[in-house]
Amino acid sequence: MSVGPLRFGMSPDEVAKALSVVAAETGRDGGLRRDPGSTGAIEVRVCDDLGLLLCFAGERLRGIVVDALCGPQVHGEGRALVGQVPSVLERWLFDRAQAREPDPDLTYLTAGVPCSETLGVIVNVQRAGDHLLTRPVFIPAEGLEGMYYFLPERVWAIPH
Repeated sequence: MSVGPLRFGMSPDEVAKALSVVAAETGRDGGLRRDPGSTGAIEVRVCDDLGLLLCFAGERLRGIVVDALCGPQVHGEGRALVGQVPSVLERWLFDRAQAREPDPDLTYLTAGVPCSETLGVIVNVQRAGDHLLTRPVFIPAEGLEGMYYFLPERVWAIPH
């Protein structure tokens, strides 16, 4: 339903206001800019200084991507999700899912990317030199069924 001060369904103005509060607390610039490569029904906006990529459809927030290198740390059930070793975070998700059986909650997308339905997170990766770090993608429950179509292709690419 939310990631920090951001809630799915917020307008771009509401998101900008919430990010300005975070920026003031951290001494960073929370300004949003439209991504020039944004096309189609889903508009991408970027907050470079906070390390966020935000996706909107119909002027409503529907996806949040946190940069592994410069984004804020986001926790799920007390566990850091951003900038982690992918295999370590995947093991935590696996163990968490086992404890939740008979509804294990863990699914895998193309290329073995883990997804937790109850946390609303897809644990994508990002390059950091010769290493990969976790770059989580957060979406609301209604996007989990067709997540590759719910957000633009750019979200699923591995940035350098």
